[in-house]
Amino acid sequence: MTLCIRNAAQLVTVAQSGERVKRGAALRNAGVIENGALVIEGERITWVGRTSELPGLPRDAQVLDATGKVVLPGFIDSHTHLIFAGLRVDEFEQRLLGRTYQEIAAGGGGIQATVRLVRQATRHELKQLARRRLGRFLEFGVTTVEIKSGYGLSVADEIKSLEVIAELNAEGPLELVPTFLGAHAVPAEFRNDREGYLHLLLDEMLPEVARRGLAEFCDVFCETGVFSLQESRRILRRASELGLRPKLHADELTPLGGAELAAELRAVSADHLLCVSEAGISALAEAGVVATLLPGTAFFLGLAYAPARKLIDGGAVVALASDCNPGTCPTENLPLIGAMACAQMKMLPAETITALTLHAAAALGRADRLGSLEPGKQADVIMCDIPDYRLLFYHFGVNHVERVVKRGRVVHVAGAGTAAGAIGCGEG
Repeated sequence: MTLCIRNAAQLVTVAQSGERVKRGAALRNAGVIENGALVIEGERITWVGRTSELPGLPRDAQVLDATGKVVLPGFIDSHTHLIFAGLRVDEFEQRLLGRTYQEIAAGGGGIQATVRLVRQATRHELKQLARRRLGRFLEFGVTTVEIKSGYGLSVADEIKSLEVIAELNAEGPLELVPTFLGAHAVPAEFRNDREGYLHLLLDEMLPEVARRGLAEFCDVFCETGVFSLQESRRILRRASELGLRPKLHADELTPLGGAELAAELRAVSADHLLCVSEAGISALAEAGVVATLLPGTAFFLGLAYAPARKLIDGGAVVALASDCNPGTCPTENLPLIGAMACAQMKMLPAETITALTLHAAAALGRADRLGSLEPGKQADVIMCDIPDYRLLFYHFGVNHVERVVKRGRVVHVAGAGTAAGAIGCGEG
């Protein structure tokens, strides 16, 4: 099938000539084509340019008129924790009363609270809950989502979580990227046997996940009081031996040196980075590790934001993601994350668009086929009911997405039934 989108007020290509990442002044160029158009054949983009220069189309081509609207690549969320059960609204209230994240976790809340609920939930229940969240992501123009395990923390429950991700990915329409995060915390039953849990991770969980082909990446929560630099290095080296690419929760709450470790291990991305050091910024930039920033978490916890300007000006490749999870950032509104990046981290709209598309794709090792509107790229496209892409973040908290195309097929139209319904979501 041929699909043509034409007459766009702005067609935002993000990249040109095969760019996989952008740095420096190039980040300020969003690749806007006024009165733009694109042609899709099957699942791929075959032509991009001005509407006045459109090539001839087959008689049966589907044509979408984007007059007065913005067309841009589908958003990519490269850091989520979507496989969870239950809510932690009580912790939200406790933080409002002055308790810290660390204090709540020490009292049995935080990650451990969700672990208990995930272990109790059936695969069907987890799947139903995640479907609804994915439906909301789709409504906000997100076409690719990374999903971590990490709320099971046992062989059976981590496998259960990863199998749910695989089943949802097979259903579509969103493209899901699985990450193993068995090193999210030490579970309660191993509180007095830390080395025992590390052996379980290294000798049972990781080999079984790799044997079943259930994850592409391995992540570790490298943080004071969670997993040390030495432990994180040990886990990620073992994961690499088994064919899983390394990622890292780095320098979120303390300047532990996670960014430097990510650079040492040539991780695909280092995420959070609220407390990253100057040396860490330099190391990430030199190693080409994507710095994935999660401003929604800083907002929700009332923390200082990651130093986005220092990272960008220091030559790092910066992506943005939601960190959608039940405790520290329960939202699927990725454009709102972009508004936070602009208002609180002083990222420019063009930089923010790149961070939500091309650089988010790079954080998942997919910048060769996702994240920009270029011939040869996968046809993941969104149409927004605004005349200027900067309004996505200027007019914040509003869903401007009118239409979503995934792999060349229209999978969501605003007002024509919910996206959740389009992917078979039931009540969770």
